Amino acid sequence: MPDRGYDVVIVGSGPAGYTAALYAARASLKTLVFQGFESGGQLMLTSDVENYPGYRDGVMGPDMMEDFEAQAARFGAEMHLDNIERVDFSERPFRLWPEGEDEPVLARSIIIATGAKAKWLGLEGEQRLMGKGVSGCATCDAFFFKSKKVAVVGGGDTAMEEAGVLAKFADEVVPIHRREEFRASKIMLERARNNPKITFLTDTVVEDILGENSVEGVKVKNVNTGEEQTFAVDGFFAAIGHVPATGIFEGQVEMDESGYVFQMEHTMTSVPGVFAAGDVSDTRYRQAVTAAGDGCRAAIAAERGLEEQGEAGDAEDPAVWTAEKERDAANL
Repeated sequence: MPDRGYDVVIVGSGPAGYTAALYAARASLKTLVFQGFESGGQLMLTSDVENYPGYRDGVMGPDMMEDFEAQAARFGAEMHLDNIERVDFSERPFRLWPEGEDEPVLARSIIIATGAKAKWLGLEGEQRLMGKGVSGCATCDAFFFKSKKVAVVGGGDTAMEEAGVLAKFADEVVPIHRREEFRASKIMLERARNNPKITFLTDTVVEDILGENSVEGVKVKNVNTGEEQTFAVDGFFAAIGHVPATGIFEGQVEMDESGYVFQMEHTMTSVPGVFAAGDVSDTRYRQAVTAAGDGCRAAIAAERGLEEQGEAGDAEDPAVWTAEKERDAANL
C-alpha cells in the first residue's frame, strides 16, 4: 500500500505517465505512479519503435517503457501496479482509491495519463499476431510494410487516413468496409479513391486473420451473398476508432462525448489541480513522443500550481491536511 499523501499522483503509465513522473520527481515533488495492471500502456504491445528520438537503431516497445520507468524511479518516483477503481476530485486534497482498498490515497495534484486503446474486431488472430503484422497505428508501423500488401478495416476518416499513410510505403492497400457507403468525409474518401495504390473491398467483413508467426492473409465474407474468400496480405490494420480509458473519471472532469478529457488551459482539466496528458486528451496525433511532451507539460504545470499555493515539495502527513481543512471550515 502506498503512503497516504503525495504532491503529485499520476494515474497511468506509458510515455505520458512516466515522463510526468520523471519531471515531477526531479522537481523534488513527492510523486506516485499508479501504473495499472497494464503497465507501460500500448507500447507494451509494440515490437520495433523507430520513430522515437534518441533511439537511433530503434527499440522494442517494452524495452523503451522499461527505460522510461527506470529513469523516473531514479529520481524517487514511486511505482505501484494497482488499478484505481474510483476517485473524488470534489475537494483538495484529491482522493483516489486503489482497487480493493478502503482507505484513499490523498494528492495535492493529479495527472491523468491512462491513455486510449484502439478498437478491435475481437478476432483471436488480432491478439495472436499483435505486433507481428497486426497494428492499430499506421503512422507507427507503415514503414515496416515497404513494397507489401496490407488490409485496413474501417470506413471513417481514420481508415482513409491510415490507408493514405500506408500507401506511401506499401505496394497495395485494401480498405475493407462492411457497407457500400462510407462514413468518411467526402474529401478524405476522394483522396483515397484517387490513390492508385488503394483498392476498396465493400459490403465485406473480416472473419479471420491468417498466419501463425506473422500475418499471411485474411478471410472475409460478403455480407449480402454470404460468399467467403481468402486473400494474401502481409499486414492488418484496425482503423475503427479508439476508446479513451477514462471511465473512472466520468463526472469528475469534463469530457467530450467520446470520453476524451478536455484540456481547458494548457494541460489542466476543468478541475484546477487535475491535469490530463497523452492519449486521454489527444484525438489527433496519438504518438509516443507527443504523449511524452504532454506528460512534461502536465508535470511542470502541476509544480507551478503547487508553488503558487506554497506547497511544492512539502507533502505533509494527510492528518495535517485534514486538520488544516477543519480549521479553515471553522473560520468561515
